[in-house]
Amino acid sequence: MNKETDLSPVVPGLFSLPPYDKKPPSLLGAFCPDCNRYYFPRPKYCPRCLAPASQIPLKSNGTIYSYTVVRIKPPFGLPSPYSVIYVDLTEVDLRVFGLFDPEAIDRLRIGLDVELAAGPLGINSQGQSCLRPYFKLRKQMKDRE
Repeated sequence: MNKETDLSPVVPGLFSLPPYDKKPPSLLGAFCPDCNRYYFPRPKYCPRCLAPASQIPLKSNGTIYSYTVVRIKPPFGLPSPYSVIYVDLTEVDLRVFGLFDPEAIDRLRIGLDVELAAGPLGINSQGQSCLRPYFKLRKQMKDRE
């Protein structure tokens, strides 16, 4: 199980699965039409009105709201150091928490444009390599630097 397409997601139903060459990965969230609110991760019921929440793919581009770099021993086989970020998604009124590209930690800044990626990163609770969603700098940002 070395190929990306052979790995299991860290949590089923959290994000779309490969092949990403046809469509980029997306977070799998929920929308409540009664409350006009988006959620991630997807709750079974809307926390505000308790109506059933339907799963929807979220456009997973956004802007870094905040971040931190963690330099202690990482959990789940993550690289050291690793970074966690809050991202304000572009097309919905939603702020999500996630990992950041371990290869670009030194370029992290509040306000940068990011997009969702998914790939082998760390291990799952059974100690096996797994796919994890993480945010990376958007391509046009990389080209400008």
